[in-house]
Amino acid sequence: PSNNSNGNTVDNQGRLITCEHLTRRVTRTDFDGRITVLADRIAGKRLNSPNDVTVKSDGTIWFTDPSYGILHDYEGDYGEAEIGGCHVYRHDPATGTTDQVTSDFVKPNGLAFSPDETLLYIADTGATHLPGGPRHIRKLAVSNEGKLTDLGVFAECTSGLFDGFRVDRKGRIWTSAGDGVHAYDPDGTFIGKIHIPEGVSNVTFGGEKLNRLFITASTSLYAVYLTANGSRLG
Repeated sequence: PSNNSNGNTVDNQGRLITCEHLTRRVTRTDFDGRITVLADRIAGKRLNSPNDVTVKSDGTIWFTDPSYGILHDYEGDYGEAEIGGCHVYRHDPATGTTDQVTSDFVKPNGLAFSPDETLLYIADTGATHLPGGPRHIRKLAVSNEGKLTDLGVFAECTSGLFDGFRVDRKGRIWTSAGDGVHAYDPDGTFIGKIHIPEGVSNVTFGGEKLNRLFITASTSLYAVYLTANGSRLG
């Protein structure tokens, strides 16, 4: 009964933040189980199907909103897109406002901040429904006011598609792909792979020292200890 939840993270208080495809909303689950709807509309129109989410140190919640959950009944409910595009949004819990921060993504998917939060990385999986479409991660500069400036493609996926990913303390990207987990240096140099016998959908750092990478794949959950530490919990 998760409402076809997709991406999850935790906020700065450790509360669960969830993207729900079925209900087309982003929610917060408090420690007592109480669920609060954070965002389900923009300018009065329903979101498509929030997909992945990350929280900045200032408490703002950034999430992607592709259309996967409304394209058919497998990941949600078939429905009409009211917004007319797939974008990334910034929600401020202090004011209750949700603002659109991108306009040129085909299917924005996973996202994560660099350790110093001056960069935001966003995966675009537009190749799922657009022949020759994007299958890459883009890098964007983040201003103090939360405005984004495109810095171009960070990495192209060589196996399947990038989906969810996380960043370690040295700014390296650990991302899902069709053949496992791909790792990149902050300058985009490919480091190597963790081979998984299934397509990978998402990863996160956990454990006492945030040095264990948990990997969700098609039918299984995997974990591996690394000589790297996640930049933050979630």
